[in-house]
Amino acid sequence: MFIQCEETPNPETLKFIPDGQIVAGDRICEFLNQKQASNISPLAMQLFTIDGIKSLFFGRDFITITKKKDYDWEYIKSHINANILDFYISGKEIFFHKIDNNEQSSEEDSDIIKQIKELIEIKVRPAVAMDGGDITFHSFDDGIVRLQLKGACQGCPSSSITLKNGIENMLKHYIPEVEAVEQILED
Repeated sequence: MFIQCEETPNPETLKFIPDGQIVAGDRICEFLNQKQASNISPLAMQLFTIDGIKSLFFGRDFITITKKKDYDWEYIKSHINANILDFYISGKEIFFHKIDNNEQSSEEDSDIIKQIKELIEIKVRPAVAMDGGDITFHSFDDGIVRLQLKGACQGCPSSSITLKNGIENMLKHYIPEVEAVEQILED
């Protein structure tokens, strides 16, 4: 099994792609610390044992790993590759239980919120996934869309430019009720 490693726009985050393996599938999941991972994913727990790991993000077919600022990728990268490889060889499941983090529109959503969610799902999420991240809808109030960045996008130096110049302009173009886009921090 080959594990491809790609740089992301965030210098503290790398994207690891286990060749031909599904990581999270439709159960995209972010872990900001080992405690969050403890009852959810044995792979995440194993990766957090590596000194220097700050956070993990499991995408459909990739893992983005953010390191602590004081650590060097050359030291950490080989340990990450070995741990991912060992985990897949073991045959263990990525998650202990099924996770439901469905971002689909619900019946209570207004038409505007449904449009916002649809645009994010179709136009934005695929683009940010290519950079090792994800973006989720949080709320829409008084013309302001609040979004949460995850994975490589969280803490990325270019994320504010992406939010304002890319996502905000696109949403304003398609949905006149949108006046601004703001990033929210972790829940």
